[in-house]
Formats: sequence, C-alpha cells, structure tokens
Amino acid sequence: MIVPILLSGGVGSRLWPVSREAHPKQFQPLAGELSMLQETLERTRGLNASSPIVVCNEEHRFMVAEQLRQQCIDPGALILEPEGRNTAPAVALAALHAAQDDPGAVLLVLPADHVITRVEAFSEAVQSALPLARSGRLVTFGVVPTSPETGYGYIKCGATLGDRLHELERFVEKPDGQTAAAYLASGDYVWNSGMFMFAATSFLEELEQFAPPILAACRAAMVGAKTDLDFVRPDAGAFSACPSDSIDYAVMEHTRRGAVVALDCGWSDVGAWSALWEVAEHDAAGNVLRGDVLLDNCSDSYFYADSRLVAATGVENLVVVETADAVLVAARDSVQDVKRIVQALKSSERPEVSLHQKVYRPWGSYESLVTAERFQVKRIIVNPGAALSLQMHHHRAEHWIVVHGTAEVTCDDRVFMLGEDESTYIPLGHRHRLANPGKIPLELIEVQSGTYLGEDDIVRFDDHYGRKS
Repeated sequence: MIVPILLSGGVGSRLWPVSREAHPKQFQPLAGELSMLQETLERTRGLNASSPIVVCNEEHRFMVAEQLRQQCIDPGALILEPEGRNTAPAVALAALHAAQDDPGAVLLVLPADHVITRVEAFSEAVQSALPLARSGRLVTFGVVPTSPETGYGYIKCGATLGDRLHELERFVEKPDGQTAAAYLASGDYVWNSGMFMFAATSFLEELEQFAPPILAACRAAMVGAKTDLDFVRPDAGAFSACPSDSIDYAVMEHTRRGAVVALDCGWSDVGAWSALWEVAEHDAAGNVLRGDVLLDNCSDSYFYADSRLVAATGVENLVVVETADAVLVAARDSVQDVKRIVQALKSSERPEVSLHQKVYRPWGSYESLVTAERFQVKRIIVNPGAALSLQMHHHRAEHWIVVHGTAEVTCDDRVFMLGEDESTYIPLGHRHRLANPGKIPLELIEVQSGTYLGEDDIVRFDDHYGRKS
C-alpha cells in the first residue's frame, strides 16, 4: 500500500506578503481554488493510496486538520515536529509511524507546497516507481528540465532501468548559468524535485547506515510520543538531540540503492512569485491576474489583489501583490530578493512578517476591521461545532452582534442563544465563552472597548484545544 507523506513545515518567505509564518504558502490557494496542501492531497486520491500522514509543526496543526476536514480526508496521522530539523528527521518520524502500522508500507514523500499541472503524468510516474520501491530501491522523482534553471539542484541519471527509469548517479548543487546550460544540452540531468518513494523499512535501513544519530533520536522521540486529539506528539526532549539534515544529504547522496524517475508533469516548487507567473494562465499581453485587477497597457506581469481593486497602467515585467495590510511591488526578475524584505521586517519586529490581518485559530478566524485608541472592531468566524475558550479579560469589555448563524453564549452563570441580528454585552472581568452549535459557520462583529486591547489580555479557564493562558 502507498502511504502519502506530506511535509508541511515550510514558511515560504519569498511569497510574502501572502505567505507568512503563521499562515504560510501551503495553506493558501495560490495556484487554484484549493490551497496548495489540498491540491497535494487531491493528487494522491487516484493512486490507490492509504490515508495520508502529514508532518507539520505545532502552530499549524489546526490549519492542517481543518483543511483535511474540508476535503473529507481522514489522516493516517498528523505528526507534530517539536521543532524544525529539515526533511530527513521529518520523514524518519513518518516512516517509523507507518512501519509500525504496516511493515510493508511504501512511502510517497511529497512537499505540501508544490504545483503540478499535469496530474495524470504524475500518477503514471508514481506507478512506474512503485515496483522499484517495493524491490528496496530509494526512488527520487527528477523533473525533466525545460530551461537552464540556476535555482534548482540537479540529479545526474545513470544507467537505464526502464522507460524513464534510471540509476541515480549523483546529486549536484545549484549550478551557474553556463553549467546549467550544459546540463540541459546533455540530456543526462533532471531537476531535484524533493519528492521520493521508498519502502519505510528501506529508508530506515539506509538512515541507520548513513545517519544513525538521526534515526536514534527519532526512534526515541516516537517511543515517547503521545496522542492528543488527532495529533501524534513525538517526545520533545528526545527529538531535541536530533541533527538537522535533508534527505539528500543524510541518505540519497550516499545510498547505492538510489533510482530516478524522470518526471514531466508541469512541476514547480513555487519558490517565488515569478514561478506562479510561469505556471498560471496568461492574458494576451502575458499578464496573470488574480482578484479584482484593472490593467491598461501592461505586459508580462503578475497582479494579485486580495482585498481591494488593484489598477496599473504602462508597466511591464512587474509583480504586484496586495493584501489587506501590505503591498509588494517588485521587478519580476528580482522576486528572489523578497526574502530581504522579510528579514528587514523581522529586524524591525513588525507583525506583518508573521500575522495577516485575518488570523486563523483552532475554532475559526478573526479579522481586525478598525483599530483606534480604546476601541477595536473585529469580524469573527466560528466553525460549526467549534467553541472559543472559557475566558475573561482584565482590561476590555466586548459587544457581540450576530450577522450569520447561531451563537451559544456563556456569560458567568448564564448560557443563552443568539440568532441573526441579535447582540449581547460581555462586561469587563466576566467569564465568557462563544460557541457555534450549528452546522454552518457563525459570523459576528465584535466591538472591544477598554484601556488595553492586546491579544495577551486573555485568562483561559477551560479550552478544548489544550491552550494555556
């Protein structure tokens, strides 16, 4: 049985301001109607695969769970890395979990933030790789290059094993332009996609041979793992001893059991805004438009409007990205440098580096609409069946107005229902909770007033999601 392993630990800083630390690119619908994580999940449906295992971090756990729920997908496990240690430990945790349930499990390792436009070709490549993986090979999917790209690592293919199947001869680092052109002309090299297929036991055997400290730490972490709701929490103390390394460096560059499947499927790792321009549909002038965009005499540019009209005239080769609280304007050939903007925001301790104006929580989301001295207005969405913590505030009172759905309100000893167009007042210092007992999202407007309106003015008495004050 194929077990999809989705790696969802990246931040995607080059896709700021849409991708941010608290809500990175894999959870965003950047290339279609679904998020990139959901698109990756959908690609596994036609593979006769088992339930996926998703490896993510603590902060993103509820976003992952919610996006799987939206797709009606029950995960095999949601494994929470105690801290980021690169791809080799992440896959080791998943392999140990999968092998425990099924010693013959074949893992299909997929980053959760890639785009594939020809899914049928991807599925065919997976089926081609399956016999190799079952025979003990460690298979990597190498993308047939279409240009002398300097932003990707390359793999040199060795002896032919079958149609589009090769021995893995060696990995090479990102080349300069002249070297990349030579690789392309030779026909012997493919781009390193970061996607793999191998039996869980085969990977663990090679990891034990070439990176035993990683395997030892991951084994200890999984022995001490605890289950919380749908989440598997490896022991943090044991995992802290794990070295940080990629699958490539830890295993694939050393193994003699490597193989390559040449993959031609419209792949992109979406490492920058220019990559989204390349994979999207263009208008007659070479522009890509997302959202409410009005153009006059513009060409070869990417425009993304999230919350308002974006209008442009007489520009070319630009990337313009608008969100509710930030706008990025960059030359299309300079978008790799967006990481310097992100670093400057970090150095200045600006909240825009991490948080959007719309902030996601385990129970739903809230969005700041107006913020001024002594008052703030928010739009709150509570998912069906979800509830906020039982809490109180020292410095603010709150007014709630229901605009859609039904709210169950707890205020001290009172529990009552509010329907659409009804409201209530939560005085300062009173214990309260908001819940959605219905089957549709609850939407309300919250008006906060007081001397301090920060999110840290919360004392939690009870919480369904294990959060503490």
